[in-house]
Amino acid sequence: MAVKESNTSQNIQLQQQQQQQQQQQQEACDPCKSFGQKCSHLVKKQRAKFYILRRCIAMLLCWHERGET
Repeated sequence: MAVKESNTSQNIQLQQQQQQQQQQQQEACDPCKSFGQKCSHLVKKQRAKFYILRRCIAMLLCWHERGET
């Protein structure tokens, strides 16, 4: 019984490592892409991050204003 549990935990860890590797490969820009495509991709990612940050700040400010009333 303990052997099966250790095997399943090892399988889960192996699957998690494989998923992390796949995710890292997807995050890395494809070497076949042109410089312009890489820049465009990075700009889109950065724009999305700023959008999220801007929304969070606006939400916090509005929450603070709403709490005073």
